[in-house]
Amino acid sequence: MSVEAADREAATSSRPCTPPQTSWFEFLLEESLLEKHLKKVSPDPSPVQLIVQFLEQASKPLVNEQNQVQPPPDNKRNRILKLLALKVAAHLKWDLDVLEKSLSVPVLNMLLNELLCVSKVPPGTKHVDVDLASLPPTTAMAILLYNRWAIRTIVKSSFPLKRVKPGPPQLNVMNQIQQEKEVTENILKVLKEQAADSILVLEGALKLNKDLYIHTIRTLDLLAMEPGMVNGETESSTVGFSISTEEMQCQVCYDLGAIYFQQGSTNSALYGNAREKFFRTKELLSKIGSSLHYTIDEKRLAGYCQACGVLSPSVDDASQPATPYSRIHSCLRSGNYQELVKIFLEDNLTPSLPVQFRQSVLRELFQKAQQGDDALNEICFKVCACNSVCDVMEGRPVGVQFNQLFLKPTKEKIDFLLEVCSKSINVESASESSKRKMAYFLKKLCLGLEDLQLVFMISSHELFIALLKDDERKLLIDQMRKRSPRVNLGTKLITSFYDIPASASVNIGQLEHQLILSVDPWRIRQILIELHGMTSERQFWTVSNKWEVPHIYGNVILGIKDNLTRDLVYILMAKGLHCSAIKDFVHAKQLFAACLELVTEFSPKLRQVMLNEMLLLDIYTHEAGAGLSGERPPSDLISRVRGYLEMRVPDIPLRQVVAEECVAILLNWRENEYLTMQVPLPLVQNNPYVKLGQLLAATCKDLPGPKESRRAAKDLWEVVVQICSVSSQHKRGNDGRVSLIKQRESTLGIMYRSELLSFIKKLREPLVLTTILSLFVKLNNVREDIVNDITAEHISIWPSSIPNLQSVDFEAVAVTLKELVSYALTINSNNHFWLIIQADIYFATNQYSAALHYYLQAGAVCSDFFTKMVPPDVYTDQVIKRMIKCCSLLNCHTQVAILCQFLREVDYKTAFKALQEQNSHDAMDSYYDYIWDITILEYLTYLHHKRGETDKRQIAIKAVGQTELNASNPEEVLQLAAQRRKKKFLQTMAQLYF
Repeated sequence: MSVEAADREAATSSRPCTPPQTSWFEFLLEESLLEKHLKKVSPDPSPVQLIVQFLEQASKPLVNEQNQVQPPPDNKRNRILKLLALKVAAHLKWDLDVLEKSLSVPVLNMLLNELLCVSKVPPGTKHVDVDLASLPPTTAMAILLYNRWAIRTIVKSSFPLKRVKPGPPQLNVMNQIQQEKEVTENILKVLKEQAADSILVLEGALKLNKDLYIHTIRTLDLLAMEPGMVNGETESSTVGFSISTEEMQCQVCYDLGAIYFQQGSTNSALYGNAREKFFRTKELLSKIGSSLHYTIDEKRLAGYCQACGVLSPSVDDASQPATPYSRIHSCLRSGNYQELVKIFLEDNLTPSLPVQFRQSVLRELFQKAQQGDDALNEICFKVCACNSVCDVMEGRPVGVQFNQLFLKPTKEKIDFLLEVCSKSINVESASESSKRKMAYFLKKLCLGLEDLQLVFMISSHELFIALLKDDERKLLIDQMRKRSPRVNLGTKLITSFYDIPASASVNIGQLEHQLILSVDPWRIRQILIELHGMTSERQFWTVSNKWEVPHIYGNVILGIKDNLTRDLVYILMAKGLHCSAIKDFVHAKQLFAACLELVTEFSPKLRQVMLNEMLLLDIYTHEAGAGLSGERPPSDLISRVRGYLEMRVPDIPLRQVVAEECVAILLNWRENEYLTMQVPLPLVQNNPYVKLGQLLAATCKDLPGPKESRRAAKDLWEVVVQICSVSSQHKRGNDGRVSLIKQRESTLGIMYRSELLSFIKKLREPLVLTTILSLFVKLNNVREDIVNDITAEHISIWPSSIPNLQSVDFEAVAVTLKELVSYALTINSNNHFWLIIQADIYFATNQYSAALHYYLQAGAVCSDFFTKMVPPDVYTDQVIKRMIKCCSLLNCHTQVAILCQFLREVDYKTAFKALQEQNSHDAMDSYYDYIWDITILEYLTYLHHKRGETDKRQIAIKAVGQTELNASNPEEVLQLAAQRRKKKFLQTMAQLYF
């Protein structure tokens, strides 16, 4: 022996010796080996592996001399192998949880069918026709076990499964997987067809009042020794693993509850049946205790019970306190969102709702809000705030959603957040850990805020004071000071932050802080008088860097010589503008009125400024209140608007936004006659918004007129084209206003595109919005690379070409069009022409599912959700053809064929081509009831016959045979039949895509 060979032998002999795996055929040779093997701590192969090996060998087909595949023979070897598989299952106590987890559906189906066979259940007998009470206990138990597995498999198949990541492709393995998948699908199909029978069998089992037995290894040996006994009345039928009546009913009730719950999605009445079974399972579980041989997932059972309590509350529940789940479900269903917030607040103190459930409720609210329910935005924030504070108290990180919703903090949001924090912790009884978590959250909140008023709201709150020690509060103030040199949180709490006597500097700090917070004009005046009495060196209009007035006003105000008057005018105007911006119109009016009274005494220029700002404030107030409900503005407001536009006072600083809002309110309330005929010419030439408003008003006024009266439309077109051109030039004067470049045509480059978009978003009048949308649609359609035109009303009034296409920024046009359509739909989500534009935009950008959603929505809003016929000017042939293309590209080919009937001339070529597709992602033959064209139905019959699809062919034949589709019927009957199918099909499509 060579040295290397000796080394190899020594190395091999030194390794620990692994016992060889027992082969399946060894159990055939030695009868007692199976029981010895199963008694091992970790047998190799495992019990479930043995079942697979035994049944695999027993079901192996034979190949004869002629190379023909023969079914496995029924010989002694195969019978023993099947019996061995049953013995292993008996060793596992027929635990379906274990068997289902480890065995595939085909293997378990074979095993349980073999159990039925050895339990003397006649093959081919319908279990529902068998009287369980008259059968031997083991036979009845075998039937119950099979039917329990059947409905459990149906329920399990309805759950989404995570796809296994495939390994390297191997042809043989892939063929085996595909074959097993096909066999599994065939078994599932049979089980689903027999589901009603299985349910009846199990319902019948609940009436049994005797204990049952299931086979053990011992009873299976007895069966093997008694092959002549057919009726099952042997020793083996009563000597087995005993299952008490309560244990059997507990398992059956749980499985029946699961199948009823699964079927409840299509028949809500079955949730009541599921509830009854699950609650009966709970009763039996408490009665049986720990003697249960088969385990039930009690957490899952509790979840089922909670869900059923919500989906199908019983009469008895009315006398019992409702669970949080049922209360939340009721709130969501009824739209009682304030009560929903209250439930979340209550749960924050003693959390019982899982975090996943909280998040799912928030997701549902977000989805509703995104569908256009703006009132839900506030509710989303409140629920998110409850969830975030709960996360803080549970030690979880605050989610991104809270940070997004808190990007623009307001007084109301801070108020509610502090309320949530206060109701989420009982300071007296809370642990130190909980107090630290809440204190840290409040500190982080303060450090993240820039507005001093909001910071003060938190720092002066009793919860903040109770949770943070003096040194912590002092440290926080220092951090805030470092961040901004003007921050001074000195208030009544200042002496507790700093243990020093109140001095002049402290008093100044306190007064400055009160000055920041106050919105009372009289109090502001008093504070400023006190401050100027303490020091004459400071400029108190600089106390807060949030006090801002427009630059064109600032120059005039800061020119006031008297320091007190200058500070007072500046602060009153800044606070008034801030209140107006946050829609606190009451305080804004008080502040502006006080400022107007003050400046009237010494400055005509500032008096006119304040009158202009009060006009703007009145416009905002009306548009945010009575204007939203459709109430016209008071006549004096319209007169003041006209007076502003006609004003010719020289050297008055004017904010562009005032003119913008004046023009917008005139357009919104259809003052087209004034805008087109009475606005002074110099104002039109010098103010771009007045110019744009005049052109819009003139175009809307001319719309019903003849083509030659559309000069205004052409002028408006040229204005917008120039705004969207990359070579636009603008001039801004020293006063900040946009003005026309002199010595150029008056219709060129009057404003930036963003300014145009901002102005349009102030408009609400449908005809004005339709006109501007139509213009942008036409402008988008004239681009050279356009593939799919977008349709709109009044599109023919615009010029059909542009002299210099290269100068137009068509990307900006497309973006603007999308924004305008989205805005218009927030004004009226039921305008079918706007919906068609939105659908066309999605179609042009290859977003076919979204396009279908809006095409269907357009039809739904003008037909009472398809209870009436959709007007032909809405569902034109072009729209139908685009819907057809969307369905085709989504692989919904049956929908394509049905939509081909909607065209004025049925497109048989497209319909037949679609029906030939076998890889369709829609309901296919379920849609045949919506086909009224006999030619298409006859083609379907032929097609299914050609493919050998008997079931589908019968469905098509049944559809053809409907009497209302008989060609001999009067035309009115055929039309009614077509209309009825159109409506039902469109309703089905809407449910699918909405």
